[in-house]
Amino acid sequence: MKIAGTEIKFNSTIEKASFAKAFLVHDRKSVEAISLNSLEETYLLKQLADNNLVLINRYNELILVAFCDNSKVRSAFLEECRKRGNEISAIMKVEKIEQIDLINSGKEPHGTVALAEGLALGSYRFKKYRSSGPKTPWSLKQINFVGTEITQDQIDQLAVVIEAVFITRDLVNEPASHLNAVEMAHSFEAMGELAGLDTDIFDKDKITELKMGGLLAVNQGSIDPPVFSVLTWNPADAKNKKPIILVGKGVVYDTGGLSLKPTKDSMDYMKCDMAGGAVVAAVLYFAAKCKLPLHLIALIPSTDNRPDGNAYAPGDVIVMHSGKTVEVLNTDAEGRLILADALSYAKGYNPELVIDLATLTGSAAMAIGHQGIVGMGNVEETTFAALKRSGENVYERIVEFPLWEEYGELIKSDIADLKNIGSREAGAITAGKFLENFVDYPWIHLDIAGPAFLNKPDHYRTKGGTATGVRLLIDFLTNLYIEV
Repeated sequence: MKIAGTEIKFNSTIEKASFAKAFLVHDRKSVEAISLNSLEETYLLKQLADNNLVLINRYNELILVAFCDNSKVRSAFLEECRKRGNEISAIMKVEKIEQIDLINSGKEPHGTVALAEGLALGSYRFKKYRSSGPKTPWSLKQINFVGTEITQDQIDQLAVVIEAVFITRDLVNEPASHLNAVEMAHSFEAMGELAGLDTDIFDKDKITELKMGGLLAVNQGSIDPPVFSVLTWNPADAKNKKPIILVGKGVVYDTGGLSLKPTKDSMDYMKCDMAGGAVVAAVLYFAAKCKLPLHLIALIPSTDNRPDGNAYAPGDVIVMHSGKTVEVLNTDAEGRLILADALSYAKGYNPELVIDLATLTGSAAMAIGHQGIVGMGNVEETTFAALKRSGENVYERIVEFPLWEEYGELIKSDIADLKNIGSREAGAITAGKFLENFVDYPWIHLDIAGPAFLNKPDHYRTKGGTATGVRLLIDFLTNLYIEV
């Protein structure tokens, strides 16, 4: 798969004003910062009384005025700005406008950056396989920042964040017919070449040599081989002596195996089951492009899960990479098996911190819907609190679930060390409790099953792959670097 990224340009200087101009205001009764005639000002104030976004069409230019309440909690205010940006994107699509100037009045420059973020994210479309419609469908080409309060560094970083999100969404939206595990690994190699990452791809022979029994078992029903991808960013000025490792589930398509999923509202979305792998690869891509001074490693075990004649079956016992044995009771609980091998492999790096991301359980989605991420782990409270703050900052919010000792009783096996599924209750927790058996280092598990893939848009989180987790981890790692 070719890595497309985004063609949106972000500029701090412009030679010629754009047809469309957007202003961010925080007072419904004062619009002095906008150059309007008396009739326009009267109209705008009247419209702002009941609307958060007002359009004034002068025919020779389009004025868009977005209201966001900066008296709200900071994170809620920035999210409101992103939503206004998405609404502006929708207008630009209708009007077939590809370029816009964002006018910063000197107040809340971070709000203007968030407005641009929502505008760019909301413009995403996956159009690769469309053969009908306009020959040149609308796309956002350029965002110009007008004002001195927003630095070039902010603009450059935003551009790479958007690029990382778009790459992730492209990967998640790619159908399994065009993206098996090997092809996804080639995509990671392409990302590495573009950004300057070191990329190692383990083939089936190497995976067998490493005795990754979980990954090999899930792969048994596939005609395509499994892959284990290792992406490394280790700059000379890295501030951490021990690496931070990101582990991502890379099931490129999940039928459920012999424990077959129903099709409607289940298997039909399962091209997205590699979202965690795409996310962690994109975060490494960002780190390399932005020269983040942290030693980072991404581990991505990849396969599909199909019910062929040699597929692993309920009742099988697997010997994992760690040496632990697992009784398989449900072949649709496959993600934890491949993640467990990766988490066990991560021990060899003596990591400072490991964070895994996975579309792991329907239970997580049932518990909190698509509005948030289920998280759990064994790290110090300050570390988890920092990650949750990043979740608030980018509005990829985390709800922390417990890993109480009693949950471990639910995954005890009569014939092996563990079984791969617990009871129906607390399914997201028992999945995390299963993974806990394969770590002996600071670790956080993030279940992104709810927000990773949507069947309808949620503002700037477009239909299909959302890239949830990319902005969260970028914010967390960037702030971690600042605090070092």
